[in-house]
Amino acid sequence: MNSSGKNESKMKIGVSTCLLGENVRWNGGHARSRFVTDVLARYVEFVPVCPEVEAGFPVPRETFRLIGQPDEPRLVTTRTGVDHTDRMKRWARSRAEDLAHSDLCGFIFKKDSPNSGMKAVKVYGDKGVPVRKGVGIFARAFMERHPLIPVEEDGRLNDLQLRENFIEAIFTLKRWRDMRANGPWMGRLVEFHTREKLLVLAHSPEHYRDMGRLVARGKSLDPTALHGRYAELLMNALRLKATVKKHINVMQHIMGYFKNNLSGDEKQELLEILDRYRRELVPLIVPITLLNHYVRKYEEPYLARQTYLNPHPVELKLRNHA
Repeated sequence: MNSSGKNESKMKIGVSTCLLGENVRWNGGHARSRFVTDVLARYVEFVPVCPEVEAGFPVPRETFRLIGQPDEPRLVTTRTGVDHTDRMKRWARSRAEDLAHSDLCGFIFKKDSPNSGMKAVKVYGDKGVPVRKGVGIFARAFMERHPLIPVEEDGRLNDLQLRENFIEAIFTLKRWRDMRANGPWMGRLVEFHTREKLLVLAHSPEHYRDMGRLVARGKSLDPTALHGRYAELLMNALRLKATVKKHINVMQHIMGYFKNNLSGDEKQELLEILDRYRRELVPLIVPITLLNHYVRKYEEPYLARQTYLNPHPVELKLRNHA
């Protein structure tokens, strides 16, 4: 899928089954996420996973909870206290391994779940007092097996900045995978690195510098090692939030390409809009729209290829919040 939202092939995203509206929860209900089913579903193919049902537990069923130490908790039934830790861990490791063949570009977990919660899951100590420091059994197995795949929870996706960060990461990973699938690829890597420059800079200039040094040495490196290290730097960069300050720096960099084109009025208008964005009076989409206008008007080919200006479908409205 390209940044305009046209399908080359739909990316695959893992998702907790209950978020799709399937009645698989302990009480026979679901936890449908409207963002997942009504918005994101137009752009991705979901691979549903319900740890409890797939591991053989019935619907409805007794609830589970985590007990013990947050870094190595046990999974027990809430009322009867039956320990299912080993059973669930075996299934979780096997399922995480199976998903390595599904070409996933991301995963959306169910928050607070003792099996699927990504973070801050309740873990009950000896005195029955919970601390929110746990990770669900399956979520932990998945993240350990697939450390570069972007992950989020349904609750955290209500935070518009976290939502934008996640969606940006999954679309970037899809572009990376598409590039890798169309070798011979050293030249394509250079092209990818050039095209993603401003997007990565909006997240982490430090990572981009490391990526640049890696690409410069690319021909002398083992292709597999080069691929692995570049992907690691890329996805780690995108885990860092793109802040207002970093966006301003990138947009000022873009503005420099038009220094010989913009009229005095156009330059003043752009500076005023950047200042309004800096003060959080307008959303990011406002200066981005104006910059895209200038890219077309003045036919700037380098900027026209930058995914930063169109990193995901505009219909998702991810840059519309102030």
